[in-house]
Parts: sequence; structure tokens; C-alpha cells
Amino acid sequence: MVCFCFLVDQTRKVKRSKPAAGTCSRCGGGASVADMMTQTRFCFVPFYWKNWKAIICTFCGAMLKSYR
Repeated sequence: MVCFCFLVDQTRKVKRSKPAAGTCSRCGGGASVADMMTQTRFCFVPFYWKNWKAIICTFCGAMLKSYR
């Protein structure tokens, strides 16, 4: 009997960000508009990535809104 085990993970990275008007509804910190990149890896080899924008809190890091 042969058993295969594969590792799949997904990472999100902030490529760049700039300040935005408004505050976080959770902690009251400032908000910023960020260009995000999601990368999915299969056995440590990236096979899918996507770029998108999101509004994130600068203090707690919560994602307030995403634009995919």
C-alpha cells in the first residue's frame, strides 16, 4: 500500500500600502489601502497567485474590506 501526503499552503503578503480615510471598527486604529498578493503553494512550489486590493487596519491588521 502506498500513501501520498502533499503539503498545500496559502500565504498573503502586502506588496504596498497607503493611508486611507477612516478608522477600524474593531480597535479604532487607522486604515490603509493595500495591494495584496495571495500565493498558493503545492509541495513548496507556487502554482497560483492573485493580486487584489484590500482596506486593512494599521494597528490590529484586520481586513476591513477586500476588492477582488
